Amino acid sequence: MNNTLDQKKQNRSILLGAAFLMATSAIGPGFLTQTTVFTEQLMASFAFVILISILIDIAAQLNIWRIIAVSGKRAQDIANDVLPGLGYFLALLVVMGGLAFNIGNIGGAGLGTNVLFGIDAKVGAVLSCLLAVGIFLVKEAGRMMDRFTQVLGFVMIALTLYVMFTASPPYGEAALRTVAPLELDALAIVTLVGGTVGGYITFAGGHRLIDAGIKGKEALPEVSRGALSAIGIASLMRVLLFLAVLGVVSQGLKLNPDNPPASVFQLAAGNIGYKIFGVVMWSAAVTSVVGCAYTSVSFIRTFSEWIDRHHRKFIIGFILVSTLVFVIVGQPVKILVLVGSLNGLILPLALGVMLVAAYKSKIVGDYRHPKWMTAIGAITVVAMAIMGIYSLMNGIPQLFK
Repeated sequence: MNNTLDQKKQNRSILLGAAFLMATSAIGPGFLTQTTVFTEQLMASFAFVILISILIDIAAQLNIWRIIAVSGKRAQDIANDVLPGLGYFLALLVVMGGLAFNIGNIGGAGLGTNVLFGIDAKVGAVLSCLLAVGIFLVKEAGRMMDRFTQVLGFVMIALTLYVMFTASPPYGEAALRTVAPLELDALAIVTLVGGTVGGYITFAGGHRLIDAGIKGKEALPEVSRGALSAIGIASLMRVLLFLAVLGVVSQGLKLNPDNPPASVFQLAAGNIGYKIFGVVMWSAAVTSVVGCAYTSVSFIRTFSEWIDRHHRKFIIGFILVSTLVFVIVGQPVKILVLVGSLNGLILPLALGVMLVAAYKSKIVGDYRHPKWMTAIGAITVVAMAIMGIYSLMNGIPQLFK
C-alpha cells in the first residue's frame, strides 16, 4: 500500500516537473517581448488572441503528449516508424532551431544579470551558463531540473502578479475583448502559438515523461492532466504579463522600444519594478536554456547507443556552444530570423506525424485515439502549416535585405 502511495506521489512530482519544464521552456525572452509588443499594438483585443492561442496550444499538447506516452517512444522514433528518415529530418529541424534560440536564451540571461547587478551581459551569460551546466553534472539531473524549473516558474508568476496589481489594468475591458475583440491579428496568433508550443517546446514535457518511465495507456489520465497543467502555467504567465502591460499602456504611457518588457515593469513599479524585471528575465531565460538543451538532445539520443550513454555530456556541450557563440558573435539576427521561420513548420509537421501514428497499431497497439482530438489536431495542423509557410516566405526575404 505504501509503495503504491509513494509511486503515485513520485508520478505527481514528475508530471508537475514535466509541466513546468514545458511551460518554462515556453516562457523565455521572446515570450516576454512578444507579449509586451502585441499588447501595446492591440490593447485589450490581445486577450482574444491569447484565448485562441491557448485553444490551439491545448489541441497540440494533448495530442502529442498522449501519443508519445501510449507509444512509449520519443517523437523522432515515432516519425521514423511512420516514414523512414522522417525522424532524422524532424530531429535536424528541432536541433537547429534549439541551438539558435538557445543563443537568444543565453543572451536573455545575460541581460537579466545586467539589470540586477550591473555586470556586463556577456559575463552574466557565462555565469548563467555555468549554473545551467551544474544541473546536469548532478547524478539526479532529471529531479534537479524539475525542481529548478518549478522554483523559478513560481518566482516568475509571483513577481509578475505583483507588477500586474501595481499597474491597475482595466479588467472589465480585457474580459469583454476576450470574446468581442475590436481587431484581429493572425500574425500575433501564429507568433504566440509558435512561442508556446513551437519547435522543441511541445516535446519538452512529453520526452521528460518517457525518460521518467511514465508511459502506456494506464498513464493517459495523468499525462492529459500534465499536458493541460503545462499550458495552464504558461498561459497564466501570459495573462498576468498581458494585464500588466495593458495597465501601463492604458494610462497613455509609452514603452521603450529598445526593451519594451523592462519599461513595463519600471513604469508600473518604479526601480523595484525594474529589478523585478531582471529577476523575471533571468528566470525566464535560464529555465529556457535548460529546457531547450535537454529537449534538443533528447531528439538525437535514440539514434546511437553512444549518444544515449553520454547524453548529459551532449546537453552540457549544447549549452556551452550556445554560450560561446553569444560571447563571440552576439545574437546572430539573420540566423534567428531564418530559424524562427523554420520553427513555424515544426509544429504542423510533428503534430501531423503524431496524428498518423495514432492510427498505426504497430506504434500504439490497441489504443483508440479520441476522434475529437484527431479533429482539432487536424485543424491545427492545416492552420499552422498555412501560417508557418507564410512566416517562412516573409522570413527568407529579410536575410537578403
